[in-house]
Amino acid sequence: MQDEMNKENTIKIFEQKQVRTHWDEEKELWYISIIDVIEVLTGTDRPRKYWNDLKTKLKKEGSELSEKIGQLKMQSSDGKFYKTDVADTEQIFRLIQSIPSPKAEPFKLWLAQLASERLDEMQDPEITIDRALEQYLKLGYSENWINQRLKSIEIRKELTDEWRKRGLKEGIQFATLTDIITKAWSDKTTKEYKVLKGLKKQNLRDNMTNTELILNMLAEASTKDISQATNPETFEDNAKVAQQGGTIAGDARKALEAKTGKKVVTSLNAKTALKGKETPKQIENNTPNSE
Repeated sequence: MQDEMNKENTIKIFEQKQVRTHWDEEKELWYISIIDVIEVLTGTDRPRKYWNDLKTKLKKEGSELSEKIGQLKMQSSDGKFYKTDVADTEQIFRLIQSIPSPKAEPFKLWLAQLASERLDEMQDPEITIDRALEQYLKLGYSENWINQRLKSIEIRKELTDEWRKRGLKEGIQFATLTDIITKAWSDKTTKEYKVLKGLKKQNLRDNMTNTELILNMLAEASTKDISQATNPETFEDNAKVAQQGGTIAGDARKALEAKTGKKVVTSLNAKTALKGKETPKQIENNTPNSE
């Protein structure tokens, strides 16, 4: 959920599977990644091919559904934004009819709940935070970790708001600056970090230990504070600020590792925890599996 709480592009969870969504404020409609829906319903590891084949089948049957499908830029597993086929909830309901799956009915109920929750959140934004808390608890995280995670969302938003004020654009510029910050504090690019943790579509921050989250927050908060103090004008200026902010947290990481003799950046992640290889509390505390 990187500007998660307050941006239009969000990731929702259906049966522990991530579904990328976009809320259109003007039309008051959810747009949902078709590829993600297909992956959830079919379990295929080639959802793009499935969707291409389904589009061909629908056209042969004379269906106009595939012609009305739009595209939006959504974040991929590599952290970058690419044009992705999306459909609104009504179109998704129609599409589901063409996908044989035992999960079809539960997914329809989930879609209906999604629309209802959005209306509730528009009336009371605090519900968004409450629902995020509830969702993390269901996934097995401790309240201590969840509090850190929610704080990290707030700090990320403050940084991206600062970047917007400097005229920077979401997408490649945000991703590049984030990579600079991540590399400076963790000694790994975002992609390298995700590879270490064995992640694909999963959110990196949702798979960080408490210490990793804290240092990432320090890096992003430092970058925001330095930006406000120095008023960078060009993208190159902002890149230098990102390096400086990340380095502050990087120095803290090195000092901690020198004292403890343990690496801060580890392969521990929620994905393996949910499969029973580690518990969420082990992830939170950065302790090794006892097996």
